Amino acid sequence: MNHHKPPAAARTVHPTDPRYGELVSGMNQRWTARPDHVTLVSTAQQTREAVQEAVRAGKRVSVRSGGHCYENFVSNADVKVIIDLRDMNRVYWDPAHRAFAVEAGATLADVYEELYLGHGVVLPAGFCYSVGMGGHITGGGFGLLSRQLGLTVDHLYAVEVVTVDAHGRARLVTATRERHDPRRELWWAHTGAGGGNFGIVTRFWFRSPRARTGAPGEALPKPPAEVLLSSVALPWSEITEEDFTRLVHNHGTWYEDNSAPDSPYTALAGYLIMNHRQNGTIALITQSDATVPGAAALHADYLAALTDGVKAAPRPLPAPRRLPWLRATRMLGTSVTMLTDTTLRGDHKSACMRRGFTDDQVATLYKHLTTTDYTNRNAQAVLHPYGGRIAAVDNAATASSHRETVFKLLLQTFWSDPAQDAANLAWTRGIYGDLFAATGGVPVPDRRTDGCYVNYPDTDIGDPAFNTSAVPWSTLYYKDNYPRLQRVKAAWDPRDIFRHAQSVRLPG
Repeated sequence: MNHHKPPAAARTVHPTDPRYGELVSGMNQRWTARPDHVTLVSTAQQTREAVQEAVRAGKRVSVRSGGHCYENFVSNADVKVIIDLRDMNRVYWDPAHRAFAVEAGATLADVYEELYLGHGVVLPAGFCYSVGMGGHITGGGFGLLSRQLGLTVDHLYAVEVVTVDAHGRARLVTATRERHDPRRELWWAHTGAGGGNFGIVTRFWFRSPRARTGAPGEALPKPPAEVLLSSVALPWSEITEEDFTRLVHNHGTWYEDNSAPDSPYTALAGYLIMNHRQNGTIALITQSDATVPGAAALHADYLAALTDGVKAAPRPLPAPRRLPWLRATRMLGTSVTMLTDTTLRGDHKSACMRRGFTDDQVATLYKHLTTTDYTNRNAQAVLHPYGGRIAAVDNAATASSHRETVFKLLLQTFWSDPAQDAANLAWTRGIYGDLFAATGGVPVPDRRTDGCYVNYPDTDIGDPAFNTSAVPWSTLYYKDNYPRLQRVKAAWDPRDIFRHAQSVRLPG
């Protein structure tokens, strides 16, 4: 990616423009906006000007980077101006900050390619290649290397943000993590509080806190040169409820036991993808650092621990593949077409788990994944790896407040026909409400659960029809960090220009 290419002028697309339909929705086709226009910007200054123009005209504004937002925070009826950052995708070394600059419209694929092929370094970011950095980072993005290297935001040095002051002036400000920076709180708010809250991020800078020199190759961690990668399928046709229960309990126990920051298993991360029975299989996708001592044994022991006592025969069970890290990352990122199909509708719910599921919860998962009246093969409960080095950082050090979580649950389903909306929403709401029935329908922060993940937003958790816990959505996402985030909001967005259904609220 050549970052010397001169930036294009901003382009404004109106409803009469044939490109308009392409730009008023993101990935989730449930949400479409009807803005007066969409502005595609390619510089921070153009972004500032677009925000200023919208504020002056009194028009509600939203921002899009990769378009993967699960809810209608970007594309909704109230938004009159969408500012689209897709052209702001440069990734380059910035000697002034001794850090890698990454524009907010860059995708994970852009970042992986440029950082690794250019400099041999990595950010421990997500799975899906087309996710945009603007949303991923601000929500505390994580991925397969995070158990070993921490969250993306643990390496965030600075942010450049378009903010709007009390007088309605749009300004471009840079905030760093330096202790003496008067804008440090603005940096802090962008380490896990989600996008669209405080302003529009135009650029991030990344340098690990432990980086010892000013050299690009030392500024960020290096990924494993090679990884071991395995994908194992368990056929639903052979899975009994007893098998299912054993597998899910094995998974929970393993993550409880092996998620300390100093565990040898930080080198390994595994997904348990529990597809609806209609799909045919449950999958275990596991990646581990092939360069650590005893890597093959660690990998094999993990798979053995998860399938222990499960009678259904996993297939195939050859040795894991040994692949260069970037090749494995590319393969995984493009392997689940459902996640990158821009014609689908979706619904998503999350839970941060500090311990494995109870017997009742496992029975609930089994019941909803084997329903015969609802048979969408794209419905699934995915358990994402967490813990390890993520847990080495204090909950208040960044806005990412789920550091005791050992794995994350993502419940989701995808479909294409709007006539199927009600059936699909009923399924996700049913399984989620039943799973957390003991705590008011949501995973309240307690000994077992730790709230919800803001990058998998879900407006239902703010609806008393679905959340009867008396714990507000803001606590589920941010726990004790919320009052501090509200103070940042008051300081940097006093007019609440940047808002959506679950944006950080002004104090009082």
